Amino acid sequence: MSLMPLGSAEPVSGMPDGVLAWTTTRADGTFGMGSQEPVGEVMDRWAALQDGLQALRIERLATAHQVHGASVERHVAGWRGWLRLRGVDGHVTTTPGTALAVTIADCTPVFIAHPGGAVAVLHAGWRGTAARILDAGLDQLGALGFPADECVVHLGPSICFACYEVGPEVLSAVYGVPVFAKGQLDVREVLREQVWRRGVTQISVSPACTRCHADRFFSHRGGDQGRQLGVIALQSS
Repeated sequence: MSLMPLGSAEPVSGMPDGVLAWTTTRADGTFGMGSQEPVGEVMDRWAALQDGLQALRIERLATAHQVHGASVERHVAGWRGWLRLRGVDGHVTTTPGTALAVTIADCTPVFIAHPGGAVAVLHAGWRGTAARILDAGLDQLGALGFPADECVVHLGPSICFACYEVGPEVLSAVYGVPVFAKGQLDVREVLREQVWRRGVTQISVSPACTRCHADRFFSHRGGDQGRQLGVIALQSS
């Protein structure tokens, strides 16, 4: 497994100085807790990640058991190690030496960074997108003095429009208008529109689809139990 966004991991380019961000791939192995893979092998990957982070003087790693909601947690100093919360789908920090991670396998990892020293990562499936988790993350950053229109946003690997047919109830929830037939959904395009409406101009989108590129990524719709990690870290100066 590559800690840095090199090798098999997909890097996020264009981040401000002092910010590292990347998405792991199938080659890195699963980080999901719900797979049939031996627990020891999964935990070894998490341990290797922490070791690599510590080598970069990043001593905190915040994660959570995700519920496809819009709860975003802020992480401050005063602890070190690996924190795993419950019922949280987004993380924000302004504390150097802190990494934030979400698990994904078709949902979109949303990476947000401000050049003034703030980062966030969000887990955005259709439910989180409909619940406006992106607004929740940007609102937290704004309240801390990091305006949305000064942020850099990247939408990472997730399922594409062509691969994602959903029911009318999903389309209705995401678009906020009645829909009466199933259809295709491009979650990243909805997120891109949401972030653009917040005044963000520095927006990039990964070309990778977790379902189309199943040789490289785990896909829930493809029948995989494995999970990638979307990781963003604020380095110590």
